[in-house]
Amino acid sequence: MRYVSRLAIDDELTERLGVQARALAADGATTEIARRRWNSARAERSKVRTALALMALGIERCMYCGENLGTDIDHFEPISRAPLRTFDWLNHLLACSFCNSNRKRSAFPCDADGNRLLIDPTSEDPADHLKLILQSGKYRDLTPKGTATIEVFDLNRQALVRGRQNAFATRGAVLRDAQRQLAAERTEDAVLRLAALREEPHASVLWAMLHAAGAVGAEEVLGQDVLAALRDPKIRKLIGAE
Repeated sequence: MRYVSRLAIDDELTERLGVQARALAADGATTEIARRRWNSARAERSKVRTALALMALGIERCMYCGENLGTDIDHFEPISRAPLRTFDWLNHLLACSFCNSNRKRSAFPCDADGNRLLIDPTSEDPADHLKLILQSGKYRDLTPKGTATIEVFDLNRQALVRGRQNAFATRGAVLRDAQRQLAAERTEDAVLRLAALREEPHASVLWAMLHAAGAVGAEEVLGQDVLAALRDPKIRKLIGAE
């Protein structure tokens, strides 16, 4: 899971969502009414989906697992809990059907004081709550938010762990190759490889590698060649780390 910068939506969509929200409030804003209004608001849902896709990392990846394509609009605070937020742009995230429908559904764990325990990747940096262990492909919780988020989305399920392990290996190979291309002054080839790398699933793996490159024991984790590539200013600039 990685931080996702939330885009500002245009005035037309802002107004459309506002009209729907005001009508919902006037109707009583029960969960049933909210769901019915949301399901019937096809134009608004389409525009929200388009805006979320532009925000998403890689090629429209799920903002939770980072692997699958984001097919669903998730209400971060569920409609059943906060029907008045049904049309709130700040409450919309792009999710895959597994994370949204199979795992999260209406889950919204809170602590004893009522503070939410799920990470909203558009309002906080998941790295403050989760650490990706590159060698194992697993997330380790750093805070109660990290614990709850791993549990709700099953972020350490075997398919995701294997995907991250594979991503770690392939990213290392691409980085080594890109550095060789740059050394041979084949800049265009290097740019193409690194651009493709940014669109791959599991964006969190590359950023965990960048973080590891500045930590103690980096060579042991990454290997000498990959570490050299990650510390190369040209490569860092091309992958957006500078």
